[in-house]
Order: sequence, then C-alpha cells, then structure tokens
Amino acid sequence: MSGRLDLTELFFSSAGRLPRGLFIAAAAVLFALFLLFKAVASPAVELILGWVVYPFLLFCGACITSKRLHDRGRSGWWAALVLLAIVAVVTPPQSYPDFLFSLVLLWAVVELCAMPGEQGLNRFGPNPLRPVTA
Repeated sequence: MSGRLDLTELFFSSAGRLPRGLFIAAAAVLFALFLLFKAVASPAVELILGWVVYPFLLFCGACITSKRLHDRGRSGWWAALVLLAIVAVVTPPQSYPDFLFSLVLLWAVVELCAMPGEQGLNRFGPNPLRPVTA
C-alpha cells in the first residue's frame, strides 16, 4: 500500500503488506457486511443474490488476508486455507473435519490478529508501519 488508505487497493489487491490494525478493521467491515446481508435478505433473495454477494466478500477477504500473511512473511496462498475454514464453520461444527477447520481458524486468529508483522523489508515489500524513506 502506498501509505494512504485506498479502499480499492485495500479490498481488491493482494499485493503488498497490511498491518495488523488495518487488517482487523477491514475484516470487521467484511464480517459486518456478511451479517447485514444475512439479516436483511429473505431466503429467496439470499439464494439469488448470494451467488454475487458471497463470492465478492470471499474475494475481498482473500485480498486482505493475503496482504496480512505477506506482512507476517508467509505466502498469500495460505489465505485459501483460512477462507475454506471460515466457509466450513459458518454453521456450528458437527463433524471431525469441522473441528479441524476450527483449529485452522484458531491458528489464523493468533497468526493474523495477535502476532506483529516482520520488521523491515521482506520479499513482499517494506514494513507498512515504518516505510523506508530515501
């Protein structure tokens, strides 16, 4: 990210790094949009519009999760596992795989929300909290 808040870059690009606080805020916005859609949409509307709304929210989630993983020095492809776990446990866990996905989500919360990003430059770009000045 270029140092200023660009919502298009934040939600629609997986390039670069994302600091912890901004990740939590962006994830909260996406979760609030999900809850709002679930609360407002009737089952028929959800069936029709869900094919647009849910992939949109998943794509935005993949972008912010990838950037946060980049800040931790990890590949953004790990976001696929995190998002798969979220989709799997939207309903209450009922089987052993659901329990495993719950463990993945526990790891994701610790990794993405509790752990700080890598200091300095990494292979995904400069530290978003302390950019290198020339």
